[in-house]
Amino acid sequence: MPPLNVRYYTNRANQKRKQLGAFLKQLKRKKKLPLAEIMLEVDAAVWKETNCLDCANCCKTMTPTWSKKEATIVAKSVGMTYKAYYDAYLMIDESNGDIVNQNTPCQHLNLDTNMCSVYELRPHDCRFFPHFIREDFLDQTDVYTNNLHRCVATLRMVEKLEAAVNAR
Repeated sequence: MPPLNVRYYTNRANQKRKQLGAFLKQLKRKKKLPLAEIMLEVDAAVWKETNCLDCANCCKTMTPTWSKKEATIVAKSVGMTYKAYYDAYLMIDESNGDIVNQNTPCQHLNLDTNMCSVYELRPHDCRFFPHFIREDFLDQTDVYTNNLHRCVATLRMVEKLEAAVNAR
């Protein structure tokens, strides 16, 4: 399989953002749609053709939300105290009070392999990203729209979801 062209997907997402964002917002009006069932099918299809290690754009351009407990566990695993780890890598997001990385790419991303050096200990936000299967899916449409250009899987998910809904 040829290498993933992230720039191509970023451009495609930017071109389709308005259309796909409008589609996601319209889903709220389709009350009889078996969205949970469709999402399970779409999710499975997306992951058959998407390997995060081909991209890692989320780790390169976004920052996860950390709990203090998660940061403490990771700090200990890299031989640091929570305070030293926090001072070196984390900060409080003033807009919402969340603990987030100070910089991107993530301090744990190996840019040569796109692998996470603390993968088994990564925060919940990373573990479940891009958060497709969730009960409040329809409340997150702005998040998915905003992530289209950052995550190939999110772009593919929304495109496949649109096709699946239109086919019904």
